[in-house]
Amino acid sequence: MLVETVLNRGWHHKGFVYEGARFEGKALVISVRPRKGSRGRCRGCGRPGPTYDHEPTWRWFEHVPLWGWAVFFEYRMRRIACKQCGRVLVETVPWASGKHHTTDMYRCFLASWAKVISWQEVSRRFQACWQTVFRSVQYVVGYGLEHRDLSDVGAWGIDELAWRKGHEYVTAVYQIDPHHQRLLWVGKDRRELSLKAFFVEMEKAAEGFAGRIRVVCSDLWRAYVKVIGQVVPQAAHVIDRFHIMQHFGKALDKIRAAEVKRLRAKGQRPLLTKTRWCLLKRPENLTDRQHARLGELLRLNLRTTRAYLLKEQFQLFWHYKSAFWAGRFLDLWCRRVMRSRLKPMKDIAQMLRKHREPILNWFRLKKAFSCAIVEASNNKFKLTIRKAFGFRSFEVLSVAVLHQLGDLPEPQFTHRFW
Repeated sequence: MLVETVLNRGWHHKGFVYEGARFEGKALVISVRPRKGSRGRCRGCGRPGPTYDHEPTWRWFEHVPLWGWAVFFEYRMRRIACKQCGRVLVETVPWASGKHHTTDMYRCFLASWAKVISWQEVSRRFQACWQTVFRSVQYVVGYGLEHRDLSDVGAWGIDELAWRKGHEYVTAVYQIDPHHQRLLWVGKDRRELSLKAFFVEMEKAAEGFAGRIRVVCSDLWRAYVKVIGQVVPQAAHVIDRFHIMQHFGKALDKIRAAEVKRLRAKGQRPLLTKTRWCLLKRPENLTDRQHARLGELLRLNLRTTRAYLLKEQFQLFWHYKSAFWAGRFLDLWCRRVMRSRLKPMKDIAQMLRKHREPILNWFRLKKAFSCAIVEASNNKFKLTIRKAFGFRSFEVLSVAVLHQLGDLPEPQFTHRFW
């Protein structure tokens, strides 16, 4: 069977003929010519037009390697006298987009490998430069963003991640519907403008996108809470349990550190040394030694002990099933804390009162939505950054994470590269 026969069966292009194949060094070169009577398509408007002349040199397009041989398409480009554009332009060919010297199928091939190993390793294995690998992934991501379906998005979660030293953050928005979880968008910084840019971009891609949102999960970051209330007021905003309990851990740690300094200043024995994880870990996760140490602390009348008991009492809040009774418990707990003299815990009580409705929405939605999917995806997000040992530009970062987590549709060819 001839190589031309294989290509015609799997990758036939109307108006072009595979003329023959030959070996040049360690490469297999396949000549392509336009079919007699066919017209080339203008690069500007895409319409067929008469041939003005041909380029003086042959252009080579790198294709998927075959049996260890590098494969190239050889073609002499036509220049088209386009009446629509009013000028002479080089034609566009169906096997390669734009001015790239690699075929679309080869770019999909490189992008499929870039999902499982680092881009640098793909570059080394297939003897392609790093920019070629990046442009291949960029092509696949661009195609996916253009052809993805956003009609099934009803719930999404928001979080920020640090991607560089110096407090440089990105805003990540995920779809968290039970039937589909994926990364929808990533934007620079974690400001109000960052999240507003997400809505602008989504409205361009799918008209009425914001009106279809039913549930939004986020942390307590003020910028996100404000924009969610302004842009999607009809959606049930859920403040996640994980982020609330994170504040409890920080408050308890602050009280413990302050009390250690106070006892040290009074010259008393160090009662709270090496007790940090005894207080921050859940009781069921403590070791035998930590259990014994915690039992000793609970016999002492310390501020840290009182704060710990208040934190553990609040854990009962998450066991309620009714939003009404959960709200009653929350109000009683906040009143009790406000009578204590523990300022970090009082700050938490004020925070819970301020965000009472979004917190209770978790119960109203039958505990079906949370940021658990977001946190799991964030780990994959960080792994993508770590696999590349960091990215120098935000553009490359966004392309990489959308490729890994976006669940984007890919161009269809005879063979699907897994």
